[in-house]
Amino acid sequence: MTQPINGAQVLHTFVHALGWNDLQRLLAGWISARESRFVCLCNVHSAVTAESDPEYARVLADADLVLPDGMPIAWVLRRKGFAGQPRIGGPDLMWRCCADLERSGERLFLFGGSQETLDLLVANLNKAFPRLVIAGALSPPFRPMSTDEEQKIFDQINDSGAHAVFVALGCPRQEVWMHRNRGRVNAVMFGFGAAFDFHAQTIKRAPRWMQRAGLEWMHRLVSEPGRLWKRYLVTNTKFIYALLLSAVRG
Repeated sequence: MTQPINGAQVLHTFVHALGWNDLQRLLAGWISARESRFVCLCNVHSAVTAESDPEYARVLADADLVLPDGMPIAWVLRRKGFAGQPRIGGPDLMWRCCADLERSGERLFLFGGSQETLDLLVANLNKAFPRLVIAGALSPPFRPMSTDEEQKIFDQINDSGAHAVFVALGCPRQEVWMHRNRGRVNAVMFGFGAAFDFHAQTIKRAPRWMQRAGLEWMHRLVSEPGRLWKRYLVTNTKFIYALLLSAVRG
């Protein structure tokens, strides 16, 4: 970045404070130039994971942007002096980026998720944004890849002429992948995770009132209790405890 972007520490993770208009202008410049950068979305799970995973913490510290995905993260930024900081939700940012790419004629590559999810996602994006250029869509194997396999992925993305790459490999795998490959992928990379499933409509998103109230996690927990109970109940408790401890120490 040529100029530092304001923000604040949320636990041990620095999260950038930007409104939607400033964010979209910044991203438009990076995307137009096909700069090799990566953007992370930070929610409660991300912030707590960074507390116990030094490698993941280093990845977030080195990201070009770390955005407040999740109302609790936005609330912390507001309390630290950034009044009115909106939640930059991954699904919302993904949708706005698609609209911006359609207007500019710049090219998009989708990387991650199952083939079924990708097929549904591409169909839905084509319907919502008929002039959006989807230069490619690739579902990678869910196992460690060889050097040759990774190189083929980079070649496919770069040869497509993509200006933006939406990545959905799950946290923390997608952030680690983007960090490791900045400089090799000639585009702005976004770690969107479950946003692929929301826009493919394989997972139903919480109603707007729950999103605004910071209760989207509860909706997902009720929808997938067997898979998500530990992630939400344990990490949310750790997040609240860590914030209280930080306040006492501070």
